[in-house]
Amino acid sequence: MKRALLLGALLAFTLAAPAFAGPSPAAPNCPIFPANNVWHADISGLPVHARSAAWMGSTNAGNTRLHPDFGPSGEAMPYGIPWIAVAGSHPRVTPAFDYDDESDKGPYPFGPETPIEGGAGSGGDQHALMVDRDACVLYELYAADWNGGHPTAGSGAIWDLKANSLRPAGWTSADAAGLPILPGLLRLDEVQAGNVDHAIRFTASRTHRSYVWPARHQAGSTDDPNFPPMGARFRLRGDFNMAGYRPDTQVVLRAMQRYGMILADNGSNWYFQGTAENGWPDGLIADLKRVPASAFEAVDESSLMIDPNSAQYRGAPAVTPPSPAPKSAPKTPQPTATRPGAVTPATTVAPTTTAPLSTTTVLGPLPLVEGGENPESGEVALKTPSSSGGDSRGLAPWLAGGLLVGAGAATGFALWRRRHAASV
Repeated sequence: MKRALLLGALLAFTLAAPAFAGPSPAAPNCPIFPANNVWHADISGLPVHARSAAWMGSTNAGNTRLHPDFGPSGEAMPYGIPWIAVAGSHPRVTPAFDYDDESDKGPYPFGPETPIEGGAGSGGDQHALMVDRDACVLYELYAADWNGGHPTAGSGAIWDLKANSLRPAGWTSADAAGLPILPGLLRLDEVQAGNVDHAIRFTASRTHRSYVWPARHQAGSTDDPNFPPMGARFRLRGDFNMAGYRPDTQVVLRAMQRYGMILADNGSNWYFQGTAENGWPDGLIADLKRVPASAFEAVDESSLMIDPNSAQYRGAPAVTPPSPAPKSAPKTPQPTATRPGAVTPATTVAPTTTAPLSTTTVLGPLPLVEGGENPESGEVALKTPSSSGGDSRGLAPWLAGGLLVGAGAATGFALWRRRHAASV
């Protein structure tokens, strides 16, 4: 009986162990922000936002399907937002900024080899994202142009990937919402690994002239509250039927249920962003385009906010402090003052709402058990709604965890028995 109780306790501990933010293979020692950063918050149990239906209507969700804004383009530069990991010794430059008063001065590890969204001179947003893989510092530029060695940019922001700092209230970044771009990009390596552990960035064509935590900036065109503000968070409903979708598509869909999507910029409705890299399967891209936007709902994540000036969220797993950076590593410029005239977002903590604790296993998030008939092409794959954000959990991880713990206990018992026999 005692042995059974011990095994049960060990199994429960294993299942309750927190999941930590997975780094990219290009910068293996750098988290894409700490595990207690709001980008990694499990929002599957949060309440539906009071304006969810209105925001869904204003973004035309009822007549729109998701659009993955990345993938093969047939050109040298794939669709998506590129990024590059560089050594700490990479030469630095200080671009001339259009929005100098809301940009981090740098310098930035930007060079002629840095990939630019759409390609140099493309005329689009031309984002350039760089990670110092030695110091774990993220550098992001908007409207980046190498300009023959005289670099320019619309705006720029620098982020310590091991911290939860936000921009000063009212400041932009390389994104309209004043948020970092990289943590919201869907990456091919994480989809292939079967574990996407963060929210995904997406756009809407028209937004409200406001922002909600963790966003720090607005770029809206209306005061109509039926339009969502920057920073609004949406999730795929828990009753969405994934049967008939590819396994790699289901990896993405589960992330959309667990971590959701964050409105980060103005653009086409329900376009979500990923990395610009070769290798995205055409089948995955096509499958994601089948997902109806009407299967989403807005959530109220105000209960997660601990400090309006921090991206750390309430209910997060404990995080081991990162090892100090090498002495030769450059310091991360951190804004310390709020821009004069900036408006602090009117986000308050709901006193009676608590954030859910995430439950994972050493093998990753507990998978959903899908049932029902496969949806036909173009058919909305929804089951009868039961409860918002709910899902069912499979038994496979529990059985696997039990076998692993049981094997460990058996090994320990065998060693004790051998030592006991020797002493006799």
